[in-house]
Amino acid sequence: MAAPYFSVVIPTYKRLPMLLRVLDALEGQQAAPEFEVIVIDDGSGDDTADVMQARRAEHFALTFESQPNSGPGRARNHGVELATGRYVLFIGDDTVPEPRFLAQHARSHSDAGDDPHLACLGYTGWPAGERVTAFMDYINDFGLQFGYKLIRDGEIVPFNFFYTSNISIDRQLLGLEPFDTTFPAAAWEDIELAFRLDALGLKIRYNAQAITRHYHPMTVDSFARRQYTVGRSGAIFYRKHPELAGFLGIHELETRTLASDRQLAHLRRRARLGERFRLLATNRVFETLMREHYLRGLRDGLAGSPASSNETSG
Repeated sequence: MAAPYFSVVIPTYKRLPMLLRVLDALEGQQAAPEFEVIVIDDGSGDDTADVMQARRAEHFALTFESQPNSGPGRARNHGVELATGRYVLFIGDDTVPEPRFLAQHARSHSDAGDDPHLACLGYTGWPAGERVTAFMDYINDFGLQFGYKLIRDGEIVPFNFFYTSNISIDRQLLGLEPFDTTFPAAAWEDIELAFRLDALGLKIRYNAQAITRHYHPMTVDSFARRQYTVGRSGAIFYRKHPELAGFLGIHELETRTLASDRQLAHLRRRARLGERFRLLATNRVFETLMREHYLRGLRDGLAGSPASSNETSG
């Protein structure tokens, strides 16, 4: 039997209902090349293993394995080790593909002559019919979670757009540079990999028609906690690649004074109002508040201090 064109690798952790929805969407792919699906359970400790062991797939080969909880980077590496496809396609256990998702990824690689140094970035957006706040639109469009309004369909984009919610890459190239598993949280580990691959000649082309829908609503408070964690991981990234000090905000941290608790509380109130009422939403307030949380995490990560409940509580 010929090797599949794609190996779709999905790390999962305690999201069984949504994972099953992702798998159903993969069953419904239209005009897709041959593909396999590899699901790695990162120690969920729920019914995921039992349900997945019984799961059958009609239109693709399905592989499921479990590992002790050790983070998405190690889970993705585990999946890549099991992959047999020409390309590895990473998605999340909460990013549901649209019907021509795989066909569009295949088109990007075919149009590039199956260049092994070309990765295809697809579009990850919020689901139609779900409530989407102005804040959720902002983090999807302008770089806090994703930055899709900062790039154009078909263009080559920088390494920091390597989003593992929706990206395909040559398996052999990926095998040369696995994910760094010393990042304790799902933050920066994908971009750090892309930075290393960039030095090997990786090019990332954006295909806005390769679509997944992200079933993971965010609030101002939950994302502020996430940004603090991202900041702490940024300190790890900086220690590995000090040449990225400016990109990671080290210089900003050194040259500015962080907001006081009173100023932060004021920003939070304004952001929450913008979250509730679109007419009161301003991107500047969202950006300023989230940057403050990121820089606090970066500061604490550089100092080696434990996470502060005050900083992460929202």
